[in-house]
Amino acid sequence: MQQLEQLLELAKQKGATDAEVYQVRSQSRPVFFEGNRLKQLESSQSEGTALRIWRDNCPGLAVAYGQVDAETLVDKALALSQLNEPETIELTEARTEIVANQGTVLPVETFIEMGQTAIATLRQAYPEIICSAEFECEEETTTLINSRGLYCQYTDTSLSYYLGAELVRGEDFLGIYDGEYSREKLNPEQIVQQIIQRLDWAKNNTKAITGKVPVLFTANAVTMLWGTVSAALNGKRILEGSSPWSESKGKAVVSELITLTQQPDKEPYSCPFDDEGVVTQSLNLIVGGRLEQFYCDRAIGRELGIGSTGNGFRPGLGSYSTPSLINLIVKAGHGSLFDLINQLNNGIIVDQILGGGADISGDFSINIDLGYRVKNGEIIGRIKDTMIAGNVYTVLKQVVALGEDLTWNGSCYTPSMIVSGLSIVG
Repeated sequence: MQQLEQLLELAKQKGATDAEVYQVRSQSRPVFFEGNRLKQLESSQSEGTALRIWRDNCPGLAVAYGQVDAETLVDKALALSQLNEPETIELTEARTEIVANQGTVLPVETFIEMGQTAIATLRQAYPEIICSAEFECEEETTTLINSRGLYCQYTDTSLSYYLGAELVRGEDFLGIYDGEYSREKLNPEQIVQQIIQRLDWAKNNTKAITGKVPVLFTANAVTMLWGTVSAALNGKRILEGSSPWSESKGKAVVSELITLTQQPDKEPYSCPFDDEGVVTQSLNLIVGGRLEQFYCDRAIGRELGIGSTGNGFRPGLGSYSTPSLINLIVKAGHGSLFDLINQLNNGIIVDQILGGGADISGDFSINIDLGYRVKNGEIIGRIKDTMIAGNVYTVLKQVVALGEDLTWNGSCYTPSMIVSGLSIVG
């Protein structure tokens, strides 16, 4: 803390009127498995410090990694400020908020045992599969101070892993990947059983139906749609007029079955304040299909006249804050994944996709990496060489059902979802 305060003081001495220091320190201990065996153990530490200053209202941002040379960092930020136009200074006012470490540390030995047990269970069911895995415990401390007296800090300890199961049969390749993120405990057994279930469903290949058919997006795949929705709700997009929902506040924009909220206090991705030091808050974004609220950082909130919603986050240390959602929660519907499958008379399931999703226009045409054909409420086999195409905003008006199988996919908590009339090309 003393070093960061010295940076602020030195920046003032050299002519900065305002300054902010943002620092992230992390330590991780990953365990890697490859080819069904333990491959390597690692331990890494990193520290990055970003100094943002204003001189004559012109901003300058400089970054240092590891040990910081205060003189060099301040001089660099001041020099960069000469290249920028004056702007309104956006700094959060004085406040002290220190959030205690959240999370549990697990020893490397536990990760090794978890990985070996998971791989053994998978290979007991399918001896021919090739498994990979990565288990990790990471501790990260974020500190933010500024020249107006703000001092915010929180430490987050997280546990995570992913499991991959790959199967080659002649020229047929099948890869299934899943994982978990937590602050308290991990449950690989559940993920292992889900992978085995998908391997069972994929035992036989079958021809995909084409044309406009009902599609069930699992919680793994449906996140592609929510990514576009998040972009459309971004205050920056609203200000630019690039969001199709720029003039739609208070109007129905998607199916009435859909309710989207932001809940920043929900574990395991809780976040007490954003990268500008603004306290995060719950947001009712879309309620019963009706658009209620956008999200923004300080600068965008000022331009829109609504103030910051506590969503100013840096894409990287060397970047300025930009609006970004945390903990996007999709309200659950009714029924398990199996109940949703039973609702399909003749359709497909999309579980993994290749490539990215749609851009802000909503148009997409993507290859199905892992998908299944459903007939009379039962999965009859895996489909290959199949694409789905459509528009996100149109698709979300054609929602038939949402499940209750809420699953974290990144910081999006979503159930599976059935939509009608999606174009399938095989």
